[in-house]
Amino acid sequence: MFPTLKRTNQTPKLITMKYALLVHVNKEAVDQSKDAKAAGMAYGEALRAAGIFVAGAGLGSPQTTTVVSVRNGKRQVQDGPYAETKEFLGGFVIIDVPDLDAALEWAARNPSAAHGFVEVRPVGGSYFAASPK
Repeated sequence: MFPTLKRTNQTPKLITMKYALLVHVNKEAVDQSKDAKAAGMAYGEALRAAGIFVAGAGLGSPQTTTVVSVRNGKRQVQDGPYAETKEFLGGFVIIDVPDLDAALEWAARNPSAAHGFVEVRPVGGSYFAASPK
C-alpha cells in the first residue's frame, strides 16, 4: 500500500496509515532492568519526536488478566491468564506512518524486539480515541 496525496484547496497532504505495534515479551524478560526501561523511554521519545506517535501503553502481567465472555446471555468471568504461553502481550503502540515499510522499521527499533517480538498490524476500520478534556 502506497501513501497517496489528498487533494484539497490547500496544500496537498500525505495520507498515512495507522499501525498497531503489539509488543510480545518473554516471561524471563519481564523483570526489566533500569537499562531496558530507559531504552523503552528513549524509544517512546523517538516516536514522539518523529511525530508518528498516536497512543501506547505497557500492560500488566498475564497473572493480572481477567477474561470476560458472554454465553447464552450470561456474563462469564475468568481470572488469571487464559492460556499459558512462553510469550505474552506486554504492551502496544499505535503509530501513524506512510506505509508498512515504515511501520516495520519502527517495530525493529523497539527495544523489546531484541528479546521478544513486535507484531505489526494495520489499524482497520474505525478506532476509538480519548476526547480532549
